[in-house]
Amino acid sequence: MTKERLISLDVFRGFTILLMTIVNNPGSWASIYPPLEHAEWNGCTPTDLVFPFFIFIMGTAIPFAIPSKQFDFAIFNKIIVRSLRIFCLGLFLGYFNRIQLFGLEGISLLVLRVIITFAVGFALLGNFSSKIKTYLVFGILSILLFLAYSQIDEYKDVRIPGILQRIGVVYFFCSLLYLKKTRKTQLLVAASILVAYWILMAFVPVPGFGEANFEKGTNLAAWLDNLILKGHLWSYAKTWDPEGILSTLPAIATGIFGMLVGQTLNSQIPKMEIVKKTGIIGVVMVILGLIWNIVFPINKALWTSSYVLYTSGLAILILTILYYTIEIANYKKWAKLFLIWGVNPMIVFFFSEIIPKIMSMIEIQNPEIQTEQINLQKYFYTFCVVPFFNNPMNASLAFALIYAVFWSFILWILYKNKLIFKV
Repeated sequence: MTKERLISLDVFRGFTILLMTIVNNPGSWASIYPPLEHAEWNGCTPTDLVFPFFIFIMGTAIPFAIPSKQFDFAIFNKIIVRSLRIFCLGLFLGYFNRIQLFGLEGISLLVLRVIITFAVGFALLGNFSSKIKTYLVFGILSILLFLAYSQIDEYKDVRIPGILQRIGVVYFFCSLLYLKKTRKTQLLVAASILVAYWILMAFVPVPGFGEANFEKGTNLAAWLDNLILKGHLWSYAKTWDPEGILSTLPAIATGIFGMLVGQTLNSQIPKMEIVKKTGIIGVVMVILGLIWNIVFPINKALWTSSYVLYTSGLAILILTILYYTIEIANYKKWAKLFLIWGVNPMIVFFFSEIIPKIMSMIEIQNPEIQTEQINLQKYFYTFCVVPFFNNPMNASLAFALIYAVFWSFILWILYKNKLIFKV
């Protein structure tokens, strides 16, 4: 077993992160092309593929990151610390706009928030000894959870679940499963999770709502979220969360499928045999997902079992194509941009969310209305992008692409200087 980087996997990760950055940063949320929006409820758009692809890729990377199946306390500590670092990075994102200290306001408050953010980012992304990493992550987690449940007005409704939080949880369970169990057992666990989740969602009555259902806010997953995390859920829904507790179980299955593929890619069988094997598996999983969709609709917010099979199957097919193109045909020059994005995903995940928050806090005079202020993000979009487009959706997309170019430049500098930040 080797610990070499798999270029095709880095490229796939880079493509996914780049797409995430584009869909998360339109110039205007009111002007977005349909493929760059999430499905209203049931269904799956290209945007709905981003999150499961990243979890699948994370699972695929596990056999490469942990080539030896040796398991001891040091390995366990490394896994739990990495999981919590990812979790805390995501959790902190909900705190940025809420930080209040010393009665500061305006630019002074923004500077304080930025300083704290960089301190947290350094603590969670810095390369320290195992002991220091452990102290730092448990210290930060304790502070964040204390604030969340302290009844301090600024933090009492801060969101606990989130994208990075789910990734951290999935990484923890998948890593342990990889180290302790065989591939056959891993597959059995994934299948059991998907079937059990379907049974729970489709047949268990929902307290306070009645019969089992798959509707917004009244399904079993929503009930459990509101029971355990009431007041700390997605602000747009209040009573349920798309990255909630119960729906994290099938997300673990997504990670397991990626992990199984990663073990195949990291095996000693001929590369063309790998391509044939993964290609067939990908097609079968897509078909099974579409069949299951008939009774358990493909749905990202619920992370339904059909959604897991469908998106994992698509991920396997895309990775198979990339693997053949890059690792076998050795055609890789075209992929340099995606490679640059793929080797530093956590930097983008964390700071690409922070920068728009900073821009929204900086206000300047509105050139069109002298008595009003306008935040920097809206100013740049309204006066530097919109005038060049007749179609508002093109303008909105152009803003997102400009932001992606900005990040491409940052990531190119990091790549050129061989700076790779890992949790």
